[in-house]
Amino acid sequence: MKKKIFTVMLCLAMVGAMLSGCQKKPESSEGSSSSSDSEPDKKPDTAPEDIKGSMEGVTLKVGTSGLFGPFSYYDADGKTLIGYDMDLLTDLQDILGFDIDGGVQAMDYSALTASLAEGKLDVGAAALCATDERKEVMNFTDIYCDSGQVVMINKEENPGIAEVDDLAEKKVAVEKGTASHIYATKNLEDSDIEVHDTITTAYESLEQGKVDAVIQDGPGAAFYIKTTEGTKLEVTGGEFNQGQAPYAVAVSKDCEYLDQINGALNMLKDDGTLDELYTKWCE
Repeated sequence: MKKKIFTVMLCLAMVGAMLSGCQKKPESSEGSSSSSDSEPDKKPDTAPEDIKGSMEGVTLKVGTSGLFGPFSYYDADGKTLIGYDMDLLTDLQDILGFDIDGGVQAMDYSALTASLAEGKLDVGAAALCATDERKEVMNFTDIYCDSGQVVMINKEENPGIAEVDDLAEKKVAVEKGTASHIYATKNLEDSDIEVHDTITTAYESLEQGKVDAVIQDGPGAAFYIKTTEGTKLEVTGGEFNQGQAPYAVAVSKDCEYLDQINGALNMLKDDGTLDELYTKWCE
């Protein structure tokens, strides 16, 4: 009899051990877990099938510049935001299913980056360069577009400027907080740098001959010249500072959806959508 009781108790103990081994392991404080041999085909959290619709019911505050064609600018009605980044946001919404609180907010770059750094915005899509300085106060997705800077001059008042090396002791206009502003601050110590809140006023200063040159991202410069009737501006020399203007979607440090947004962005890269957007807006 004692032997039977011992056998039953031993079996119960073995069953209890097996059940406890099947319980879901709690995630570590670092959010990482190792897959077991019994789950060789387990997909990562960012698998495409997990991304689609993963943000339904989520509302984000999203900002852009509205003054940086062809990436974000106003249509002819002066009210509707259009451009590469606006189409990109729509594509991300189609995949993830999130809503935008009150529509995309347009503001100048300095206000946009400050709002992201302070958590007043969740997401920024405005051809934002993923610089080391910005990475300290906000997160970024993978790069979706890259460009270098160019020198723009007034062809009617060209003071002998053929390339960026000719800008010494010249008055150069840049937009505040951009890659061009950072480049000029670090590399044009002998130039008179005029910082503008928007690229629009920088262009106006050059059109009016108030400055000698403007430094701008290549796609933005080409777009302005192509779409501005009667402009006196032209690009001189080739692109420089290449690889230092990588455009990425900015996500505030407080926003928990970086992985989903980045996963959806890479889906758009893999299926050719990003190439289509560049052809549509930048060529």
